[in-house]
Amino acid sequence: MNRYNWIVVVFVLLVALLAAGLRLDPTRVPSPLVGKPMPPFSAATVHAPQRVVGDGQLPGPALVNVWASWCAACHHEHPVLLALANDLRVPIYGMNYKDRREDAVAWLGRLGDPYIFSVFDGDGRIGLDWGVYGVPETFVIDADGVIRYKHIGPLDDDDVEQVLLPLLADLGAGRAR
Repeated sequence: MNRYNWIVVVFVLLVALLAAGLRLDPTRVPSPLVGKPMPPFSAATVHAPQRVVGDGQLPGPALVNVWASWCAACHHEHPVLLALANDLRVPIYGMNYKDRREDAVAWLGRLGDPYIFSVFDGDGRIGLDWGVYGVPETFVIDADGVIRYKHIGPLDDDDVEQVLLPLLADLGAGRAR
């Protein structure tokens, strides 16, 4: 094969790989933590730095939502979380990721706080243990503290109605906070 043919073959292969990659859903990144206990942690809450909470204080079934005040997608998702919290459908815990505490407190004060509490992960170490790629991300935790589902990106009403609520119902959620 001459040099021109090799270039054509390599080009065709690259186009095929690109085409296959463009069909993938970026919100469907598999998590190695699904089916495993949530990683242990201990951290102060956003609102009360003197209050330290840990993984044992996240009774499931519940949602753990990873968010930040600087995150535009978190702002878009926030009304969905507020509606879910106001309907008392499921307990929601927050993990404030790589943020400044004062920015997080101001953001929740301005937009509303859907979380039972939100842990402060200013350096991102807890998020790293949880396999967080970015924000927002939402985890479904069962009654035994096992991660059953991970959603990457902002939640919308369809995600809640078609994925989260059916899964949570199967896990026995639906109690008020």
